[in-house]
Amino acid sequence: MNKTVSLNNLTVTHLRVLLTVSDYLAAIFLAADLSVVVGSVIARSLFTAPVEWADDVARGLMVASAFFGASSAIARGENPGVVFFVDLLSERFKYLCSALSACLVTSIAGYIAFHALSMAVMTTGQTTGSGLPLQLTFYPMGLGAFLMALFSCELFLKFGTKNVLISIFLLLSFVATYFVWVTFSPETLPPPPLLMGLGFIVALCGGLPIGFTLALCALIFNWTEGSIPGVIFAQQMARGIDNFVLLAIPFFILVGYIMQANGMSIRLIELLQRLVGQIRGGLNVVMVVAMVLFSGISGSKMADVAAVGSVLIPAAKRSKQNPGSAVALLAASAVMAETIPPCINLIILGFVANLSIGGLFAAGLAPSALMAAVLIGICILYGKPNQSKQTLNLGAIHNKASDEGNLVLGPEENRRMWFGGLVSFGLIAMIFFGFKSGFATATEVSAFAALYALIVGSVVFKELSLKQAVNSFVQSSSRAGLVLFIVATAQSLAFVLTLQQIPHALGEMLVRLTAEHGTWLFLLLSIFILIVMGSVLEGAAALIIFGPLLIPVAVKLGIAPLHFGVVLVISMGIGLFAPPLGLGLYGACLVGEVPIEQTVKPIMGYLGLLFVCLLLIAYFPFISLTIPHLMGY
Repeated sequence: MNKTVSLNNLTVTHLRVLLTVSDYLAAIFLAADLSVVVGSVIARSLFTAPVEWADDVARGLMVASAFFGASSAIARGENPGVVFFVDLLSERFKYLCSALSACLVTSIAGYIAFHALSMAVMTTGQTTGSGLPLQLTFYPMGLGAFLMALFSCELFLKFGTKNVLISIFLLLSFVATYFVWVTFSPETLPPPPLLMGLGFIVALCGGLPIGFTLALCALIFNWTEGSIPGVIFAQQMARGIDNFVLLAIPFFILVGYIMQANGMSIRLIELLQRLVGQIRGGLNVVMVVAMVLFSGISGSKMADVAAVGSVLIPAAKRSKQNPGSAVALLAASAVMAETIPPCINLIILGFVANLSIGGLFAAGLAPSALMAAVLIGICILYGKPNQSKQTLNLGAIHNKASDEGNLVLGPEENRRMWFGGLVSFGLIAMIFFGFKSGFATATEVSAFAALYALIVGSVVFKELSLKQAVNSFVQSSSRAGLVLFIVATAQSLAFVLTLQQIPHALGEMLVRLTAEHGTWLFLLLSIFILIVMGSVLEGAAALIIFGPLLIPVAVKLGIAPLHFGVVLVISMGIGLFAPPLGLGLYGACLVGEVPIEQTVKPIMGYLGLLFVCLLLIAYFPFISLTIPHLMGY
């Protein structure tokens, strides 16, 4: 018995070491990527010496960082999945369902690892356009997926022998049933699209993480159709994120984490508190405005929610507000900020639909301003006078507090607070100047934004230590790995759907409906589709699958693609934070430490207002198109 315990402890120790290795490899690859992108821009702009291999190296490093970061996220149990239906089950079946989910994750990750490594062997001797070995993309992908399988297997085995055996038996029973069916009565076998749909519904309702739910759907087609080798699946996953444009995602996420580490977040929120905090409903107004500012810097919604919510939700509780209402407003503010540049979902939509990212950024400004004005108006209308007095308790952060526990700002702290605000606006100005001037692409702008935040934190504020910087890279690579892994699996599913001509058939159906009833119906259907799919899928996945499908139809119908893209992103955002399935709402509740049940009633009110705003934006295109036209897009 003691020997068994010792062996188990040894295995856990080894896996913890592997987690540390995975963390630091992902962070090192991200730091190397940042260096390559910044160095290539400097070489091209200052020395007129473009680095031909920079794009290929940067893309390869991103694939490596994404898969190692995603494996670390799996080890920590951070993969998002819909748990609403699982939570309705009894404890026994809930436990079994979680074990079955872990078994599926282990199997799928192992399948990805095997075929990614097989692809690496097959491409040995082949090179990229700049002459770099092609297999260097697939080896890190395979190793990262192998670590995913190890970490998920460890989680699977924790459910106990009985649940492990039952899970394996159930999966083998499904496989055996299929093979018996296809052997003895193949003509009655449901078509692959129907099997994929059933697999999607069962896996999603069973709590399987979103990325693996999408991968499972693609694999069901591969296994049932039988003509597509597994290496093509791995190739499509790599292709889904092997693009220079998508590097903006980890870089902007990195900006958000560095802002939290270097003190910029605290200074910004305190600055907003001083500027607008004393008006009626001031604390709630501060929350909305803070989300506007943070979304314009970090690009990552969950990073924004964490940065703003970790300070303002405790303040709302101290001011005797209903914490459920405060979290609901935080979530609604995140929806409002979906189209504030540099939004990750706008970057992804621009990439998959071949739209101008700068144009999408410009098109998102006025819609977000409209929604922010509505939320601020509601906060003032229903807020209490001087609501925010003695609520922010930031003294512990700066180690300087008054008797009431509120922050006391001396001349030096006051100067830093104002300077932090100017620095933040400097980042926003840098982003727009980069796009408008053509000096740099979205990825290059995001890289310089991250470098700017690092320099401000370490040199100007002198609050960003080496340990904090390393931790920011680790957290950013893990969070970006989650997003990019979903992008990769969504690409594999989109490839399968295209092979079955499902997008073409759906597009023709929408065109016929529109011909009979007008473009208003197409807009309404598109909004409905993205709200529903945004609530059951992570935002990136919904946009990758439906963006390339709906935008060409919109163009045929005479709808401006930039305008329609903004409508899709806002619709997805409403779904992402809508109860009971919205994954974003669960994230906001975790940040605010509030049960989701307390947020349902207030969030529905806020989402109703935002939906009305969305209809105005959808049916009055000038709201989103005026600024892009003035900027030349």
